[in-house]
Amino acid sequence: MITRRQFISHSCMATSALMLPNAFFAEETKSAYKMGLQLFTIRDAMAKDPFATIKQVAALGYEDTETYGFDPKTVSYYGLKAKDFLGLLSDHGLTTTSGHYDLFRYFNAPEAELMAYVDQCIIGAGILKQPYITWPWLDPNNRSIEQFKQLAPKLNRIGERIKKAGLGFAYHNHNFEFIDHGGINGYEIIMKETDPDLVKLQIDLYWVMRASKLSPAALFSMQPGRFVMWHIKDMDKVTQDYTELGNGSIDYTKILPDKDLAGMEYYYLEQGGNFKKSSMESIAESAAFFKKNLAKYFR
Repeated sequence: MITRRQFISHSCMATSALMLPNAFFAEETKSAYKMGLQLFTIRDAMAKDPFATIKQVAALGYEDTETYGFDPKTVSYYGLKAKDFLGLLSDHGLTTTSGHYDLFRYFNAPEAELMAYVDQCIIGAGILKQPYITWPWLDPNNRSIEQFKQLAPKLNRIGERIKKAGLGFAYHNHNFEFIDHGGINGYEIIMKETDPDLVKLQIDLYWVMRASKLSPAALFSMQPGRFVMWHIKDMDKVTQDYTELGNGSIDYTKILPDKDLAGMEYYYLEQGGNFKKSSMESIAESAAFFKKNLAKYFR
């Protein structure tokens, strides 16, 4: 039988619980992942005013970023020294977990020149506390199968150097990796001929859905745990161009549940162009759609 003292004690606890803010209980359902934004999406706004732009990005609910653009001579991003750019992000509660670095520009450069650039990337990423440095692109004249075979060992060497520095390295795809060259494509070479411990994969889901014969799930199943970063963007139903999340043809409710199979650690919303009005309005629309319809898959 409960005593009067116990009854009063339990009643007080229950009343106190009712008075606690909702945020106290929301902690249990809060996403384990931060909603990220690839800053390439708003490159025009970042070039014009990075201070006002970053403030607005945070106000829209973004918590993480992926940088695009780096000056190796001054170790700068968006015209700001790395430590100052980190301060700008921190002032608005933002982090950066990856950067797209211009490693592709050194594809045909001497090894020493490439590695000197890699070392500068390591310094910059280290200051920003980015866990990953990402190879983002290949120039059109470097996309033959023979060049993909040259790329693979190059990626391994870069990955080894970056890993020794305590950071991770990843390769980002577009559509050209999935072009068939007599029964083989560039992405197959990268997956097979690079060391998964040294070279992770940042999967651009838009380009996979548009250009690959294999679904994201099929790719994840081939090398579980390797797809540590995702680019999430939508495809116009008519033109197949980029569009705001929720306006296109990609059903992310069928892709996002595979995050554990993929090994996803970070994701970034992105839209390369084709904005309704402006890049900033587009990232606002995509953020709102994501939070309402897709964020639940990352809890």
